[in-house]
Amino acid sequence: MEFERDKTFLTGRFKSMGFAFKGAVKLISTEHSVMVQSCLAVVMIIAGFYFEISHEEWLIQTLAIGLVLGIEGLNTAVEKVADFIHPEYHERIGFIKDIAAGAVFFAAMTAIAIGCIIYIPKF
Repeated sequence: MEFERDKTFLTGRFKSMGFAFKGAVKLISTEHSVMVQSCLAVVMIIAGFYFEISHEEWLIQTLAIGLVLGIEGLNTAVEKVADFIHPEYHERIGFIKDIAAGAVFFAAMTAIAIGCIIYIPKF
């Protein structure tokens, strides 16, 4: 199967953005962990408005939310590819999936630390 190449820069960018948006919607609507993390992101955004966090705190909080959701998306992609390639349990595939989940863990722990640094002083 051969893909037709876009003749213009702008058309290709708009198509890419469409695919990215479609992927984000699929990620949020089908993956339970992303649903939970998205809800937590909304809670943190509401908390940001409530506590009137600073411009710099908004930047860091936004970065933390994007980091967690982005890494979770990559983790989901790794899991889907691994399951497609080797549907039955395999020790090496399990190892790869564990590493991808570990990356999410690091991102989540970083986001929790950022949340604590921003919000604990406000209580």
